[in-house]
Amino acid sequence: MRTLLLVDDEPMMLDLLELYLSPLGYSCIKKESAKNAINHLKSQSVDLILLDVMMPEMDGWEACQEIRKYWDTPIIMLTAMSEKTDIVKGLKHGADDYITKPFDEEELTARIEAVLRRQKSDSGKISFRGLTLDQDSFQLRYYGKEISLTPKEFGMMSLFLKNQNKVFTREHLITSIWGYDVSTEDRTIDSHVRNLREKLRKAGFPADEHLITVWGVGYKWTGQG
Repeated sequence: MRTLLLVDDEPMMLDLLELYLSPLGYSCIKKESAKNAINHLKSQSVDLILLDVMMPEMDGWEACQEIRKYWDTPIIMLTAMSEKTDIVKGLKHGADDYITKPFDEEELTARIEAVLRRQKSDSGKISFRGLTLDQDSFQLRYYGKEISLTPKEFGMMSLFLKNQNKVFTREHLITSIWGYDVSTEDRTIDSHVRNLREKLRKAGFPADEHLITVWGVGYKWTGQG
């Protein structure tokens, strides 16, 4: 059974989350403050944290930053704010995903399952239509033939394959691969995507069918095509 740590200063929200998630096979631990949640992590591990943003004493962003100093437990931020800057801020502080309130229960479950799947695939190999990405040896092969990638290109490829059909903004790609304290321009991302596509094409993989430009937003890897 997977254990979820639910962190929200509203007891009613905690009860609602538990009411929905428990019948799906999740063990729910409820904490009404970030400090209590962190104290719990010091003695017991959990599989995933649902972390509210707007809390007194220590908000979700501060809590996420503090948790990331010691644990790599997946974190989904719960927020009433859908502004792009707030979303990027959460991702910069180490969150794995976010969902805005009020949220659809099925969407929340899908996001939890997706993050847990990504965590499971963090070690070993990822395969996709003849492509094999080996995270231990930092190699990408297409039907056995190695495709030589730079470390940044490998990181980008790994991110796309783990998050198929998810649209990544350029800002998210920068913070995920370069780090949030690095000054990198959007055109650097475009250049790396262009180079990655070209290398995949040369190997015979139909890159244009899968590494898609989402105009005005960023990029995504689609499993369709």
